Amino acid sequence: MIFFIRVRKSIFGLLLLLILSGSMQTVLAVEPSPERQVALRHLLKNDCGACHGLTLQGGMGPALLPDNLNGKPDEFLVATILNGRKGTAMPPWQPFMNHDEALWLIGVLRKSVH
Repeated sequence: MIFFIRVRKSIFGLLLLLILSGSMQTVLAVEPSPERQVALRHLLKNDCGACHGLTLQGGMGPALLPDNLNGKPDEFLVATILNGRKGTAMPPWQPFMNHDEALWLIGVLRKSVH
């Protein structure tokens, strides 16, 4: 009987830990291959740069510098990249990259390494 109570407590504790850690977990991107990183940096400079400025300091679209991204959650930025912004010139880039690649690009932008 005591064994079953301990098992129940252990299972409950484990489930609670998994639930809490899942809700607090930081989303980590899988790093793209070196070749894909080159392609994504090219896309960032040329395609994103066409609207956000070649130095990403803004243009038709807002600046994409670290200070401009502060306070914006990664998942909000990922959704913007993948789905675009209705009513603006921001197109959806989901046909050209996946979630992890968009998250990796956000990391690049936050570090201001282009």
